[in-house]
Amino acid sequence: MKDIDRAVEALRTEFQGTLFTPDVGGYEDARILFNAMIDKRPAVIAQCADVPDVQSALRFARETGLEIAVRGGGHGVAGAALTEGGIVIDLRRMNTVDVDPDARTATVGGGATIGDLDGATQAYGLATTGGRASTTGVGGFTLGGGSGWIERKFGLACDRLLSVDLITADGDPVRASETENPDLFWALHGGGGNFGVATAMTFRLDPLTDFAIALLLWPAADGPEVMRLWRDVMDAAPDEAGGGLIFLTATTEMPFVPESLDGQLAVGVLVTWIGAEQGVRDLVRPLLDRKPVGELITAIPYAQLQSMLDDPPGMRNYWSAEHLASLPDPAVDVFCAQAEGMIIPSGSQHAILRLGGAVTRETADWPISFRDAPWVVHPFGVWADPADDERAREWTRDLRAALEPWSTGAVYLNFTGDEGHERVVAGYGKANYDRLAGIKSQYDPGNLFHLNHNIRPL
Repeated sequence: MKDIDRAVEALRTEFQGTLFTPDVGGYEDARILFNAMIDKRPAVIAQCADVPDVQSALRFARETGLEIAVRGGGHGVAGAALTEGGIVIDLRRMNTVDVDPDARTATVGGGATIGDLDGATQAYGLATTGGRASTTGVGGFTLGGGSGWIERKFGLACDRLLSVDLITADGDPVRASETENPDLFWALHGGGGNFGVATAMTFRLDPLTDFAIALLLWPAADGPEVMRLWRDVMDAAPDEAGGGLIFLTATTEMPFVPESLDGQLAVGVLVTWIGAEQGVRDLVRPLLDRKPVGELITAIPYAQLQSMLDDPPGMRNYWSAEHLASLPDPAVDVFCAQAEGMIIPSGSQHAILRLGGAVTRETADWPISFRDAPWVVHPFGVWADPADDERAREWTRDLRAALEPWSTGAVYLNFTGDEGHERVVAGYGKANYDRLAGIKSQYDPGNLFHLNHNIRPL
């Protein structure tokens, strides 16, 4: 330990950011992640101020042999942004977003969140696909593929990438784009944090000014009929429409929820709409005819929607996903029946999302396996009491298993935790995984970056 202490003191002399060790004030706050189930104590948390800090922290890790975790937003459910006894390369201070409104591009620091990105681009009436929560880190979200509310119109977040600045395991700065290191650029469209530390990403933007939502609510018993209506509406909807259907605990903290549903299991539909409010009203008319007990239809800034569904910090989390090739009536019945296994009341969401549109039409051959799936089931467990841990995991696993007859076998890895190596391969497809392993061998042959959905070097 004395050798580590001396190495830390040597690192301090060249480090512009802040170094936290267990004996330094602020350490406990610095190690908190989104998922309260993760409780690890790193030896060092290196909050980097710039690229040289990232290089110094990597050199320190190589010299000391400490395990490396990389933290952008710290939102991943598996807690890979933290390491027990290792070093966390924490990018949160590197969170600038520089927008060029004329070129319609945004260059985003490796520690920026979706909220940072959306706020900066909205000021110019521009946007790119973000996640479904403002606290998610842009880096991990994008490098894992990047599925969000407006993907049916604009594609996945990684489809919008123009370049990525990366620091490799050797500490070398590398830029990946269509013309610079194109194999690495290909790998970063879904391959996650396997190849280095992403310190900056540049995105293509599109105009987005008018935006609206419809949020409708019914008692849970109405779930099968509502879900069939919603399915048919979304099957016929243009790419401007997105959203999902969710079983959740209703709460009168939302002003449109009636007292009769407070604390009860309910079924909700969220339809997002790129355009004026009347467009979403017209689209959801069949659902309005089904007389929801709660209703909110309004124009809203896109960035505001992105933060509306943020979960409170300090909750325990366990998620997964199953991508479906179709959603026939028997699958609807199974999905609705499985909602009874949720923890009520809690922040858990028994969700299914509509994909398709630009996600499916995009022709780039990125290492992403789920593009062709029109639906994704997403059990999103959020609860407070550790005594409910196993119950929440069981509900998640049971929902996946129940929908397996309609599954494509693909998976969006950002929606999952550590579910084994076979699921990682399924996230890319076997041929893509093998190619990724070869690229991993070039940029990280020692697998220093292994706290992720890991691609093993050849």
